[in-house]
Amino acid sequence: MKKGVSVLVTVALMALASSLASASDPSPLQDTCVAIAEPENAVFMNEKFCKNPNLTVAEDFFYSGMDKPGNTSNPVGSAVTPVNVAQIAGLNTLGTSAVPTEILTVLEGTLLFGFVTSNPENCLFTKVLNKGDVFVFPIGLIHFQFNIGHINAVAIAGLSSQNPGVIIIANAVFGSDPAIDPDVLSRALQLDKNVVKNLQSRFWWDNN
Repeated sequence: MKKGVSVLVTVALMALASSLASASDPSPLQDTCVAIAEPENAVFMNEKFCKNPNLTVAEDFFYSGMDKPGNTSNPVGSAVTPVNVAQIAGLNTLGTSAVPTEILTVLEGTLLFGFVTSNPENCLFTKVLNKGDVFVFPIGLIHFQFNIGHINAVAIAGLSSQNPGVIIIANAVFGSDPAIDPDVLSRALQLDKNVVKNLQSRFWWDNN
């Protein structure tokens, strides 16, 4: 009888433990894993066939056409324009992470988008986006947007997090409180110490 009770308690505890467990996408092992249909031209990473990183281009993270209406000549009178890994191959494996993936759609204007991969490659990918264009930034990589048009630009971003944080590099490096020792930044950034102090003395605007 005691043995039966013991087994029952063990099962109950296991059930309780499983009910409290949570799951999420694993963090990727590389910066990008652009989906590819032909395995002979791919590398096998993170249990996926991925495009060789040396052949990755900005277009792998780009989609154009969100400003174009779909065909609504159907019984329900509506149309869905999908933007997933089938349209943007660079979305492959970009799931939930502490530093979320960002997907951004331009509503008005012309923006220059770019991101830089991690060390040691530090490869820069850039793309000019216009109204209706979509771009995705891989998880955790330094990225930027810059208005290169002649009117105000408007874009909407979606991130794979309930409460995504924002790290503005200049603010974090030169506007920290308390300030980072200028000797540290002078050595790390290979700048004159007086230049570092001048940058730290400025007001770094938070645009959030």
